[in-house]
Parts: sequence; structure tokens; C-alpha cells
Amino acid sequence: MSDIFGTAQPPQQPVPERRRRVLMPTLVTVAVLAVVGSLLANVYTERLWFQSVGYTDVFTKVLVTRIGLFVVFGLFFSLFVTGSAHLAWRFRPSSPPTRRDDPAVRYRQALAPILRPITVAASLLFAAFAGSVASGQWQTYLLWRAGGSFGVKDPHFERDVGFYMFDYPWLRFLSSFGFTMLVVALSVTVFTLYVFGAIRVVGGVRMTRAAKTQIAVLVGIGLLLRAFGYYLDRFGYAVGNSALFDGIGHTDAMARIPARDVLTVLAIVVALLFFASVFMKSWTLPGIGLAGLLVASVVIGGIWPYAMQSFQVKPSEPDKEGPYIAHNIEATRDAYDVADSTVEDYSAKTELTPQELSASAESRVSSRLLDPTLISDAFQQLQQVRGYYTVPQTLDVDRYALEGGDTPQDVIIAAREVDLEGLQPSERTWSNDHTVYTHGYGVIAARGNQRGDQGAPVWVEKDIPPVGEIETDVPPRIYFGENSPSYSIVGRPDGAAPVEVDIPRGGGSSDESAEADGEAQATQNVYDGEGGVPVGGMFHKVLYAVKFGEPNIVLSDRVNENSKILYDRHPRDRVQKVAPWLTVDGDVYPAVVDGRVVWIVDGYTTSNFYPYSEHRSLGEATADTLTQTSAQAALPTDEINYMRNSVKAVVDAYDGTVELYQWDTEDPLLKAWMEVFPGTVKEKSTISDDLMSHLRYPVDLFKVQRDVLARYHVTDAQTFYEDGERWKVPSDPTQGKNSPVLQPPYYLSMSRPGEETPNFSLTSVFLPNSRQNLASFVSVNSEATSEDYGTMQILQLPSNTQVPGPSQIANSFQSDKGVTQALLQFEQSEEARILRGNLLTLPVGGGLLYVQPVYIQRSAGEGTFPVLQFVAVSMGGDVGFGTTLDDALAVALGLQPGQVPDEDADADGEDSTPDKTTDEWLAEAAAAYNAAQEAMEAGDLGEYQTQVDKMNEAIKGAQNSLTE
Repeated sequence: MSDIFGTAQPPQQPVPERRRRVLMPTLVTVAVLAVVGSLLANVYTERLWFQSVGYTDVFTKVLVTRIGLFVVFGLFFSLFVTGSAHLAWRFRPSSPPTRRDDPAVRYRQALAPILRPITVAASLLFAAFAGSVASGQWQTYLLWRAGGSFGVKDPHFERDVGFYMFDYPWLRFLSSFGFTMLVVALSVTVFTLYVFGAIRVVGGVRMTRAAKTQIAVLVGIGLLLRAFGYYLDRFGYAVGNSALFDGIGHTDAMARIPARDVLTVLAIVVALLFFASVFMKSWTLPGIGLAGLLVASVVIGGIWPYAMQSFQVKPSEPDKEGPYIAHNIEATRDAYDVADSTVEDYSAKTELTPQELSASAESRVSSRLLDPTLISDAFQQLQQVRGYYTVPQTLDVDRYALEGGDTPQDVIIAAREVDLEGLQPSERTWSNDHTVYTHGYGVIAARGNQRGDQGAPVWVEKDIPPVGEIETDVPPRIYFGENSPSYSIVGRPDGAAPVEVDIPRGGGSSDESAEADGEAQATQNVYDGEGGVPVGGMFHKVLYAVKFGEPNIVLSDRVNENSKILYDRHPRDRVQKVAPWLTVDGDVYPAVVDGRVVWIVDGYTTSNFYPYSEHRSLGEATADTLTQTSAQAALPTDEINYMRNSVKAVVDAYDGTVELYQWDTEDPLLKAWMEVFPGTVKEKSTISDDLMSHLRYPVDLFKVQRDVLARYHVTDAQTFYEDGERWKVPSDPTQGKNSPVLQPPYYLSMSRPGEETPNFSLTSVFLPNSRQNLASFVSVNSEATSEDYGTMQILQLPSNTQVPGPSQIANSFQSDKGVTQALLQFEQSEEARILRGNLLTLPVGGGLLYVQPVYIQRSAGEGTFPVLQFVAVSMGGDVGFGTTLDDALAVALGLQPGQVPDEDADADGEDSTPDKTTDEWLAEAAAAYNAAQEAMEAGDLGEYQTQVDKMNEAIKGAQNSLTE
């Protein structure tokens, strides 16, 4: 061959075959080492993380248990299957047939050269598959080992509930695992026997004596395992699902369970026949027995129960199923901890005298007005301080002892966390992201039932450094939170200058106009907390560089001998890791406890095996507006039928310390886990008084209980069967008409009927299943310091009284003449928009009071936020609208704002005809509002306050004119 110039080129030599043989194994080896190295790095860094939080025993126990299950079950499965195949090969015919038209001959010729590597590969595959399945059952295994008694027996078998919760799941796994192993072993054995000539299908099926013996033994073992499965099926009906209700029904008790008893005996008998066939020359009896078992499983396991259900139960279903429905109701209410909930008749009077409602409102109404879902922008704009700080989109409700109150008051609170997205693009370097902007600072809090003169929040904690009524003993730096960076590297060499941005310079007050960010505008700090993993050594640097895929961890000088790495910083993640047996609530909230900022997390023990209890999907039962908008973490879609708030967890916002406290002292599941992981959960008695004052009833548990009570508030079996009293949770009226998203429950302080003082409560309402009027009001005492904590009260409204539901009230607010007139200017304005807050329901004066805050937000320009401008109330069809709750109540009562009539007061009241018309007052209010917004943009706070005062006066004038 020559090139274009005619120069002869040497012929290309083929790549030597030896080089190819070396290259492929090398590439495979490198790939395997990379995977194994990454796996080992993750495992070792996990161990370091658990060591840093003091839960090494949890990591070790889980790892050892999972490895042990993997090895034991993987080896057993692999050895059993490959051992059976080896026996089939070992006792193959010495002279197998060699007919070319026999497929077995071609299989045998293909497999013979690679039989050993195929066997090794199959063994490893079987071991990996079986070991992985068994490893995933580590929680089931540990509960089986540590489980105890519930002290309650199921009504049919009279077995302790602990058998179903602890023993049954593990026994069911063993049964399924063993039967699967037998099926795989039998399949592999038959294939091996066929390939190597022990089974021939030419001219009929013929087997050698050894083949018959091996198959008979395997089938016999399989039938014994099936008999064990039939036996467990009996208990499975107690924890199973059905169309009408969960648990054992009439047909189950009278047909299906007896059928399983019969099939258990038949399977054992047929298994013995197969074992006996080892000594007999014929499979006639075992074959007849197996056919009989199959026929029996169809007839008595299927046809008989179907006939009983169709011809005996269905015609008299209420009477036949009544006792079993009663069992289901009792078990469900026990399993979801609502057995003590009381349903009380509540008149919900729609007509009250002004004196009755006013007196009741004065003494008992202090409704939370700030909406945690709408006030975030106000917190952000007024208290962000710097662009690299943020607060969540939905804030939290807590209570604190404040000045001017004898009892703790509702507070809207948020942690001021670091936000890397708030940095300029030029500032987004690895060093800044992971070594400079490492933490947030302090909490922001406002009174829940007050508004400032400008409609802004009334702060009880603000600014950097913090100023207010919520005191901290140490600087409230937040290294661990809901918005913390994926990882931060902290710590400096001895004598080196700190680099972490800490307190903004030039004053951290929200009144500062300068917003320059960066290290030059802030003091610096060095983290000195106990939390974090030391990462100063080269070995640890390499491990974390592999874990996070970041070479700078090895190369950067910011990582020094005193450095620690902080990661897995979200409070939910930290609790979930140290207590993997818990289901963690989706709503984590900050609190200042004993002078430190902490995160409080609720943990649940759940199960799917409580006998007779109704199953619920966690994800569906807890879905509402907050989870749909990602304001609250959604729970997994696991099916459960038992739930307890067993643990209260606390995560320190500064050093990441995780403390688990026992809450439900009677929960057998928690007791079992405390035995599995001794010392990880502290006794309830160790909870400090200050921490106790901030604990509350968890929202996700309440939502699940609310979902259950929608049907299980009915305790009479006949009424339950008729299903005419089923309730439903209303759609959230703030999401628009016909929205399928459910209304979330609300935290607020209120006095329930029969209570003298307000208590922190979690509330919701129910509607009839097919109508929009109100069916009931449900609340639970959320005051952890109260003896009545967890007491659930259901106020059921009479069916002959039509009390409007949330969507109907929302419609009445929007169609009311006074409301529409007051909001007309804002609705017509292109520079403002109206935001309606959470629609709260409160029992007041023998009736139900609806309260909804109304916010106005300027839509033009940056830096605007919703301002609480009005309050709408409704009771008995009367709508009130004002700038405060008192004003709105006064309007609803037919009074002038702020007036409370005496018993002998003249019904007509005092003449107070305004000098201006309603339209003139509203036009003046709109003009003052626009002027106030312009003043704020110009930074003229004095003029802003003046215009806001004018606006408020004009609004009051409009309200006065409407009441005339």
C-alpha cells in the first residue's frame, strides 16, 4: 500500500490478542475498584457522621444486622439452590442420550465448557438477590427479637396483639422466602436433570430413580412450607383489607379461616405422601394427593367462601357483619389513638343577641390573625437584614410568655437561615459557598394576634444581634436548619483570622438602608461547636472528596488541621438517620429552649399489622395545601393501620446535637425499639420545663386522625354500615373554587366549650359527605403542659341547622356588600392585589365564629410584601369587616366599631351619620395607601406612617357609613 505520493506504507499490524485479553480485565478491575471504593467511602463517612452525633451504636447495630441477614440468607439460598443443582448433576446418567434432535443435547454441549463459571456466577447472583431481600427486613427481624405484649387480645383467635405486630411479619417473611427458594431450587433442579439426561421428554416423560427421589423431596418440602403459609393465612385475615371494612368478617370467620385449617392439614398429608414415594416405585398416590389439594384449594378456598358471601351474607349483611364491624371500629379507634375522643352535640346557634356575642367575644376570642403562609414575605423584607439570609415560605406557630399577658401567647416564628441563592453570581465560589457563608443568625418572631399601625407584624424578636423578648444565652447562630448548605467546612488554624460571615456590620437592624453584602460588611466567626466530623487529615479529606465529588476538599487551604465538615444538616434528616425506625413529621419548627435555638421534630412509630384496624395511606391522609405547595414535607405513601407520637426529638441549631425523648410511655413499639437500641431514647421525665412548654400536638398525626374520624366518629355498627354519617374534610377555600386540595388544620389559642382559659389547640372542621354546610368542629388540646393534652373534642352540629361551611363562608365574604365596597378600590387597582388568609373557625357563645385576615400587597415594584389590612368575620350569617378583630366583631353585631351595648341600651344606638359617603371614604383610603407605598419606596418612614394613619381613619369612616 502507498500514500498519495506513492510512498510505500508498512502494513498495519493487528493488535495482539494477548493485549486485548489484558485490556478488558484491566478495565473491569478499575470499574469494580471505583464502585467498591465509592461504596466503602460512603459507609466509612456514615460511620464518622454517626460518631460525631453520638449514635455510633445505632450505625453499628443496623450495619451488623443487615450484613448478618445478607450473609445468612444469601448463603442459605445460594447453597440450597446450587446444592440441589449439584446433586442433580452428580447423579446424572453415566451415558445420557445423544440424539441430535433432542434439545437437551444442544444445551449440554453449550454448557459443558463453561459449567463451572456459570455455576459460580449463578451462585453469586442467587446470594446477592436473596441477601438483599433479607437485608431489607432488618427492622422486622429486630422487632421479632425484641417485641413484647400489647396486653390486648384480638377477638377471634384471642392472641395478643403483639403476635401480629412483632411475630407475624417475620414469620410471613420466612414463609415467603422459603417457598420462593423452593420454587427456584425446583426449577433449577428440573432444568439440570433435563439437560444432563435424567429427565427425558421424547415419547413421554421418563425420569431416573435419582431424579424422582430428588424431585419428590423438594416438592414435599415445598408443600410443608405451603402448609405453613396456609396456617399463617388464618392470621392474615385479621390484618387484611376488604371492601366493607378491614379485619375478619363473617365469611372469613365461617368459611375462609376453616378452609385454611383444612388446607393446612391436606398439604401436610400430601407432603408426607411425596416423602413416602422415595421408598415407592410409583407417584400415583402423591399425584392424586396433589391434585386433590389443588381441587380443595379451589372448592373450599374459593367457591365455598364466594357462595357463602353471595347467598348467606349479602342478603343479611348488616346483621351478619354487625359484630365484626364493631370489632373493626373498636380496633381502629384504639390503633389511631382516638378511642377517647368525645362527640358532643353543639347547638351552633345562628342567632345571638349583641350582648351574648359581645360578652363571649370579649372573654374568649383572641384569634390568631397573622397567616403563617402569607406573612413570610413581610418577615423576609423587614427582617432579612442581608440578601444572604432567608426565612421559609410558610412560618411556624408557637407560644411564648410575653409582656402584657398572664398566659403564653401565640407567636409566628421563623429562623433566619443562610441562603446561598441570595448571593450575587460573582460571589458563588466554592470557598464562599462552603467556607464563608456557613450559617444563619437568630430567630424572627411576631405576635400572632396583633398588627402594627402600618399593618406590619408586631415584633417580639428581631434584628441582628437579636433584640426583643425571647432571650438566648448564647449567640443564636444556625448551622443546622431547613435551608443549610449541603455541606460546610468550618474551623481555622490556630491564630488564623476567621472567615465565616457572622454579624453584619453597620448595624444589623432592619432599619438600615444599606444592603451591601460580603465579608467586608460583616464580622467573622469561627465555629467551635461539638458537632461535625474532623476533616483535617488527608485520609478524611480524600474520603469526603469522593463522597461529595469535590477535589477542592483535598486541594484548598481552607481545609486545615482544625477543620470540621458539617453535612446532613436538615433537622428531619438528622432525626431520621439516628432513629431510622421512626416516621418523622413533615412540619419541623424552631424554638428558643433554655436559651438556645433548637428544632423540634415529632417522631411516629407506625405499623401495618394491627388486627382489625382500618388501613390508611400516610401520604393521602396527610395531603393538604401545605404539602401540595411544598411548604410542609409530604410523608411517604406507606400503608399503616397503627400510629403513635412516641418520640419528641430536639436538634440543636448550633452544633447539630440530636436528643430523642420518650413521649408515649405506653407504646409497645417504642419499648421494643428502646430495647433494640438501649440508651438512644431518653426518659420522658428528663424533658425540661422550658422544652415542655414548646412541645405541641403534631400536625401529621392530627391529619391522620382527622382522616380516620371522618368515618370512625361513628361507634354504632348499624349506623356505620349504613354509612349515612360519613364526613369529609373541606377543600381549602383560599385555593379557589372547586379546588381538590384539602384545608390544613390550624394552630391557635382558644377556649373550647367547657374550658375557662384559652389553650393552644389544633383545629379543623368536617362537612357532610355530600354537602358544603358544616357538620362538626374538631380540636385537640396541644398544650403539652396541660393535663388535658391530647384530649380530642368533636362538636357535632344538629342536622336540622344549616351552618355554612368554609367555602360558603368564603363566598359570603366575597359577595357581602360591605366587604366588596371596602375592597373595591383595591380590586380595581392594577398596583395592588388582595390576599385572603387562612379561614379560622372558633366555637364562640354557643355558635361558630369564622375569622379571616385580608392582606393587601402592592403588585408593582420590588420589595413589596402583604400587609394585614382587614379582618373579616362571620357568625350566623352576619358578616363583619374591619381593620381589627374588634372592629369586625362590632360590625357583625350591628354596632359602631368598638362599642359594647349595655343590657338596657337603645337598639337604635346613637346617631353617627358620617360627613362623607362610603365611596368618598374609600377613595381617600386608596389615595392614602398609594401615598404610603410611595413614601416607603423613597425611604421616608415618617411620611409612610402619616399616610397609613390617614388610610386607617378613612377605612373606619367607610365602615361607620356602612353601619348606618
